[in-house]
Amino acid sequence: MSKDRFVLGVDYGTDSVRSVIVDAGNGKELASSVFNYPRWQQGLYCNAAQNQFRQHPLDYVEGLEQTIKNCIKSAGGACVASAVKAISVDTTGSTPVAVNEWGVPLALTQGFENNPNAMFVLWKDHTGVGEAGEINDHAAKFDINYLQYVGGIYSSEWFWAKLLHVLRADEQVRKAGHSWLEHCDWMPFLLTGGSHVNQIKRGRCSAGHKALWSAEFGGYPPDAFFSSLDPLLKGYTATLLKDTYTSDHAAGTLNAEWAQRLGLSTGVVVGVGAFDAHMGAVGGQIAPYHLSKVMGTSTCDMLVAPKADLEGKLIKGICGQVDGSVIPGMIGLEAGQSAFGDTYAWFRNLLSWTLNELLSQSKLIDIATASALKDELAAKIIPELSRQAALLPLDENAELAIDWLNGRRTPDANQLLKGAVSGLSLGSDAPRVFKALAEATCFGAKSIVDRFNNEGVPVKGLIGIGGVAKKSPYIMQMMADVMQMPIRIHQFEHTCALGAAMFAATVAGIYPNVEEAMAAMGGGFDKEYFPDKQKAPLYQQRYKQYAELGKCIEQKNK
Repeated sequence: MSKDRFVLGVDYGTDSVRSVIVDAGNGKELASSVFNYPRWQQGLYCNAAQNQFRQHPLDYVEGLEQTIKNCIKSAGGACVASAVKAISVDTTGSTPVAVNEWGVPLALTQGFENNPNAMFVLWKDHTGVGEAGEINDHAAKFDINYLQYVGGIYSSEWFWAKLLHVLRADEQVRKAGHSWLEHCDWMPFLLTGGSHVNQIKRGRCSAGHKALWSAEFGGYPPDAFFSSLDPLLKGYTATLLKDTYTSDHAAGTLNAEWAQRLGLSTGVVVGVGAFDAHMGAVGGQIAPYHLSKVMGTSTCDMLVAPKADLEGKLIKGICGQVDGSVIPGMIGLEAGQSAFGDTYAWFRNLLSWTLNELLSQSKLIDIATASALKDELAAKIIPELSRQAALLPLDENAELAIDWLNGRRTPDANQLLKGAVSGLSLGSDAPRVFKALAEATCFGAKSIVDRFNNEGVPVKGLIGIGGVAKKSPYIMQMMADVMQMPIRIHQFEHTCALGAAMFAATVAGIYPNVEEAMAAMGGGFDKEYFPDKQKAPLYQQRYKQYAELGKCIEQKNK
């Protein structure tokens, strides 16, 4: 492969954005760069106690420019920049924002700069949980089941629940907003210099999995469905348009402003965007009926199947089945857990809270030393807990946890549910509680596999990608033991960004379809965890206890 065929993949995660420059011939990474969102790091515009998590578009814009420029510089400068043929972007989702008629997020307009309701409503924001319940109740009144392709239950993590909540909560945003956009749709629109909301090529992935778009409905549910739920929603479907696009389509080419800012050519093709886990599944070389698990702050589990195999089949309680959302021409099925890495981070923060507070008050060390010590200890907590927990014997009567600390995404979305730990005693130390939390996340993962299997969609293998998959052998071995299935870990560090790069190579015309891009650019797997058969009986019993405790929590919640 000559140097004239490089592509850029940009992956927006919960805490940071990462960009990679990849050789389209073999998938080799030339350079990568990560940018942590500064406003997000400061906790601005968020209120965890109210489940409010908002992100400022400037975090995204600044991260885009900095990471791409850093990549180009690290890879070789202008000679590399001249060889970049395409860019594709993935983001978290559903992470929508109110925009004006010109497609500009309201937070970038005068008067809304510091208004959280004018910012992107992050996937984990659950302020719309009441609105999601209303949508579920409302949908039951119609002859057509408009929730049939999203597992039959609408979630507060999704587009319409968030839109409606903000419309009700903020009159100024309601009056100024013309439409709403997903983050993954706004980035290509920004890069191509779109000047009106009607020019946006909305992605099939985001529209189908989170916004109730379906070809069978002729687009979105009719205006009457939404306006009869709340008159505030009247007319919104018209601003979304009916057509959606899979990510092997081009959104356009880089406009002059962004070409200059990034040091690239206006001939660079920009692909239609999608969600991180969906492009990550491609980067992780997904195969039919193999569950691709993107394991980060949450998990997003992707599975693809031939259309013919799912003809007339509707999978209950998942996050959607959408034609072309992962691999064009196949059905993409999505599930996941609302808190995975977040569960471990919560426990780490719980353990370190007192230490952090007291170190700040210490008279023995200065502020700089205290800050450095906090960072050092925080980085060591999870690895040390994992090491100590691995030494504990399996015990049927050990502490037991439920992983719904951020609600339950699947099976059967319910963001009102809470986490729990049972079986505590005076002997319950930090490693034992951590072990229970780790088991809970693995049991939650097993419940997803069981749902697919029970609904007639066999899970034939597991693929692990993302930060937890790469960094935590303890969790991955436990996952294999609980599932009693091997799990392969993809070798690429930034797998979602690699998937975006594969789509970029496709929209650039380097490959005729994403399957060929995946075959040429995928580097395979560098580790595989195999289940310990001797642990199967005990984990089966523990999983049964997990399910029973979960039922008790659900009943109490009702």
